[in-house]
Amino acid sequence: MVNVSVAGACGKMGRRIASLAIEHPEINLTGAFEAKDNEHMGKDIGDVLGYPKIGVILSENILAHIQQTEVVIDFTSIQSTMENLNVCEDYRKPIIIGTTGFKEDELNVIRQKSKNIPVVLSPNMSVGINLLFKILGEVATVLGDDYDVEVVEAHHRLKKDAPSGTALKLAQVIADALLRDFDQNAVFCRKGLIGERKQKEIGIQTVRAGDIVGEHTVLFGGLGERIEITHKASSRDTFAHGALRAALWLRGKGAGMYDMQDILGLK
Repeated sequence: MVNVSVAGACGKMGRRIASLAIEHPEINLTGAFEAKDNEHMGKDIGDVLGYPKIGVILSENILAHIQQTEVVIDFTSIQSTMENLNVCEDYRKPIIIGTTGFKEDELNVIRQKSKNIPVVLSPNMSVGINLLFKILGEVATVLGDDYDVEVVEAHHRLKKDAPSGTALKLAQVIADALLRDFDQNAVFCRKGLIGERKQKEIGIQTVRAGDIVGEHTVLFGGLGERIEITHKASSRDTFAHGALRAALWLRGKGAGMYDMQDILGLK
């Protein structure tokens, strides 16, 4: 059994991770925490999620649970995640990070701390998307520069960062395979009289609407044919299951920076 604490346990992702952790035969949910003004503060997380009481009280910070936890799972905000990462480093606890939108300096901090504790950092923890990360480089290499590349992502209206971390990762995989500089060739917006498309552009376009869980399409457009590879998530459970799979995988792992490619054996 693995003792898991969930950050943001009353949020959209946190609720699903905590709920599936309660149901999982190999995981103990031993901690759940939220922002201090959350309406459920002080309640048993089992009651909050519609289960019988499990003896875990929703608290306002990670410190209430850090001693008994073995892995922290964090799908919250950048500021909150960085604070929780600091505590995990202090107590030498592994952390799984599903938060997205980090800047390069923040990523450098995460990399530095992973020298002391195991860190799983992944923009998307679904099996399907990570398989896509694996195969896209091969597809792009075969098609080469004769095919235009576009990545289109769609998420719910409440998502704060754009483009999604997953879309950026998909585009980066393709750029690496085609030996292109991502920063020089990524195009995030087109408006007005922009002229012809440059051959090495990698377009990354964003849609925000309704309650879309997550959709990503990679389009390779050639002369006379078009190849589209699409992944659609219909439930947040696919990401939650991936996070719990990562928690089990972390048992016995040493300090280091890991991602879902490691966990799924795709490297």
